[in-house]
Amino acid sequence: FTARAEDQPAADARARAAVEASGYAGNVLLYDIAGQTWRAADPALVDEAFIPASTFKIFSALAALESGVISDIETVIKWDGVSRDRVEINRDLDLRSAFRLSAVPHFQGLVRQIGAAQMQRYIDATGYGNQDISGDTDTFWLTGKLRISPRQQVKFLTRLYQGQLPFSSSSINAVKTLMAMEVDPHYILRAKTGWAVLEGNQNTGWWVGWVERGDQVLVFATVLQGVQPGADFGPARLNVTRQALGPEWLGQQKNH
Repeated sequence: FTARAEDQPAADARARAAVEASGYAGNVLLYDIAGQTWRAADPALVDEAFIPASTFKIFSALAALESGVISDIETVIKWDGVSRDRVEINRDLDLRSAFRLSAVPHFQGLVRQIGAAQMQRYIDATGYGNQDISGDTDTFWLTGKLRISPRQQVKFLTRLYQGQLPFSSSSINAVKTLMAMEVDPHYILRAKTGWAVLEGNQNTGWWVGWVERGDQVLVFATVLQGVQPGADFGPARLNVTRQALGPEWLGQQKNH
């Protein structure tokens, strides 16, 4: 993957300060679609790749809808009957709720139904990350070899927003609906979190998505890392991103 010269992000002091204040290593990449401008907390590291964790639910939801494994976002995914620590997911959930709650077991069931061969075809057609889904069919995005960089996340999300992925418009629109986290009179925030723990208790946390303000759209990918992080690690992903976006995107008035 070679970035074009015009895609080299400018350093963003506010994003860098937000990452540093979190106490964790990481990066924030921002892409203004209209202006075609890139900014990053650490421009030199926007192509460093990480396990996607539950940000992959954006892709697996697309694949589940496209393959017909699930018909729409209201379709109920059966609980597998295994009680887990997160009691809120120990039940049948429709796709909308499973996405909002980031219910791993329900999505694992969908991915198993899609099957490795079909999933690989979708991954290859899209060019998602390093395209390596080898290993266990239902954990490759959590503990396997699949990796994606902040830049690849942003480019994938930009194509999703623009309807330029190799999926039907109905699948794309359904997933955009799933991603709506905040619908404010001044903006819409569409996003997904991700959190994986790999060898050596290395934690990788993501928040990726975009903000729509009228015809203005800013795509973002935030990734943080920490070994045995504190209880603030989960919230830090969101706090860092919100600080980097600032009031001009998440506030009441857009400053021009």
